[in-house]
Parts: sequence; C-alpha cells; structure tokens
Amino acid sequence: MGSQKRKILLMVEELYNDREFWYPYYRLLEEGYRVEVVSSRAGALYGGAAGIKAKSDLAADQVRAADYDALIIPGGYAPDHMRRHPAMVKLVGEMVRGEKVVAAICHAGWMLVSAGVLRGRKVTGFFAIKDDLVNAGADYVDREVVVDGKIITSRTPDDLPAFLKAIIAALA
Repeated sequence: MGSQKRKILLMVEELYNDREFWYPYYRLLEEGYRVEVVSSRAGALYGGAAGIKAKSDLAADQVRAADYDALIIPGGYAPDHMRRHPAMVKLVGEMVRGEKVVAAICHAGWMLVSAGVLRGRKVTGFFAIKDDLVNAGADYVDREVVVDGKIITSRTPDDLPAFLKAIIAALA
C-alpha cells in the first residue's frame, strides 16, 4: 500500500477522458497516495468528454516537480489543450528529467511529444497519434502498457487496469 506522504499529480484540462482521469484518481487514493489535480489554472472546473466536471487544485506554474513522486496525464482531447500552456509542458519535462514516474494514456502522449522527452524511448498510445510519437523519436509498440524506465504509457481506457498496475508497481 502507498504512503499518504507520497504525492501524485494528475493533469486535467477541458475535454479530458473521464475514465482515464477518474479511474487513476480513485485507484491511487485507495492505495493511500495523495493525489493533487493540476491544470493551467488553480481552482478551475473542467468538463470531461462525458460531461463530468473535475476541479483543479493547483496551476502548473505553482508546482515544483521535486515535490511530487509521479505525474499522470489522461487522454481525450485534453492533451491538445494542455500543450497550449507552456507551464504544463514544462512540468512534464521536469518530471521526466527528474526521474519521476510519468504516466500517459491514449492521446496524452502528445504531452510527451511537446515536452521533447521521447527520443529513444519505447512507448505506446492511441493509434491515431502513432506518427506523432514516432516523429518525436520514440519507438512505438502496440501493447496495452509499455514501461520504459519511469515513463509508462497505455493506449485506451480498456488498458486502464494494466496501466494502473504498472504505475503502482513503479511507485512501490
């Protein structure tokens, strides 16, 4: 079981994939981790693709990567909104360079592309962003979960059980 002292960031922006946000949120709380929601604006409400609202706790420019153990990026259309905010992209890069666990599912690979952290990495993601991942220097494989060092990637909501098992194992 995780430690309440371990802190995890979960990114959110408009049109996030509800399952890819809420499943990790509650699963990691069950494990005893402290989960904080980060977006471009602290205290903002964001609508998921299914209409469920999520509220951010922090703005990305208020966050120090060194204070957290992991960062999880859900997919949906939200990553396209996330990468429009330099502070959010910078946070992803700092987490990867700080050798923190960084987990991206579905379209969230776009954030890894924008952060410039994929060259030479083995990853997966939603098939429609395969070209983006490859063009960023990644080795794309079609698997439910891929772990390359501390970067964990998955393809779709169907992969969430394997995705969370990999995240929890990496945090152990």
